[in-house]
Amino acid sequence: MKILLKFFKWLGIIIGSLLLLLVISLYAFRVDYILKGIYVIYMKGHTTAYLDDYHYFDNHLVKHGEGQAWAKAQDYNSVPITDSLSRIHKRLGSVAYVIIHKDSVWFEEYYGGYSDSSKSNSFSMAKSMVAALLGKAIETGQVKGLDQKVKELVPEITGPYADSLRLVDLVSMSSGMKWEEKYYDPFSITTRLYFDKNIVGALEAMPIDQLPGQTFKYQSGDTQLLGIALQRATKKSLSELLSEYFWKPMGAEHDALWQVDSKKNGIEKAYCCMASNAKDFARFGKLYLQHGKWNGQSILDSAYIQHSITNRFADSPEYGYGWWMGKYQDKPYFYMDGHLGQFVIVVPQDDLIVVRLGHSMDGINKADPKSAFYNFIHQTYLMLGDRIKDSIKNP
Repeated sequence: MKILLKFFKWLGIIIGSLLLLLVISLYAFRVDYILKGIYVIYMKGHTTAYLDDYHYFDNHLVKHGEGQAWAKAQDYNSVPITDSLSRIHKRLGSVAYVIIHKDSVWFEEYYGGYSDSSKSNSFSMAKSMVAALLGKAIETGQVKGLDQKVKELVPEITGPYADSLRLVDLVSMSSGMKWEEKYYDPFSITTRLYFDKNIVGALEAMPIDQLPGQTFKYQSGDTQLLGIALQRATKKSLSELLSEYFWKPMGAEHDALWQVDSKKNGIEKAYCCMASNAKDFARFGKLYLQHGKWNGQSILDSAYIQHSITNRFADSPEYGYGWWMGKYQDKPYFYMDGHLGQFVIVVPQDDLIVVRLGHSMDGINKADPKSAFYNFIHQTYLMLGDRIKDSIKNP
């Protein structure tokens, strides 16, 4: 018995020493952020970031002002959701689905314990908001323009082409930055930015090693660097800017939360992670649908908005300035897109906004009629029926 107790004692000492060595190594190699990742993600039963993880991070408050409730259509929620759409919501874990037609909420439904005021992670839909902040910073003269050199605002950037990088290259995802867009790799730069308590300190791992402005390549690092530049130029946090220029003027009904790298003088994760609800997210769709006007007042330059929903590169028709684009049965649309299937989809031709928030998304090409994304639009049209006079072709 004594021998067995001695064995377990030494085994405990060995395991404890190995764990201590592992922790020391993580700090020594500057990947200690993995410890937080293990706690927030894996120990909570997830394999990637998720809708409610904002509870485990420091956040800045995006304050709302006088809320403006959405109008409700006369036939609000009078049409049941299609069986096909219901199956998609159940299979992929949707938490919110809202259809706004002609500036009125026509249909809304919430799932899994979520409500119309529940907060959930925007993920990369925040990129569209940061793009809007750039437009406002140009409009107010706080930055010189799209062609301003990034190094004037963020001298810490490195790489052989750092001097050539312009703000337009960041907002259009063409920076030439060395970057790996990997969400499930604990050692990727994307994961580091999500959990690191010093985002600016990570800039050394994000050099501009190719000539900027040549081609589109989706990289969250571009928007993060843009966020740092905007904070430096305006001397305000992104949360303060968003509240002042958009959240309050657009009548958001609830405060939002934006994850930051640390509590003291924290920097927002500009490429993601603004926690809000479906109908407040939808306000950005309405703003861009109405060419920058809100209740008749211009709050964002219409010319900038047009550039934002127009592709910069001929070989990449799907991306503008922080917004994605596509076509549904010859009807152009633009949309905000976030990890795990967070969408605000705008079809200008029919004055239509569709919002879907949820826990997961299929990996099918969005233009494929079998994809959930396609059906978020298609099934909406089937539900609207006579409200949309154009005929809807079945795929």
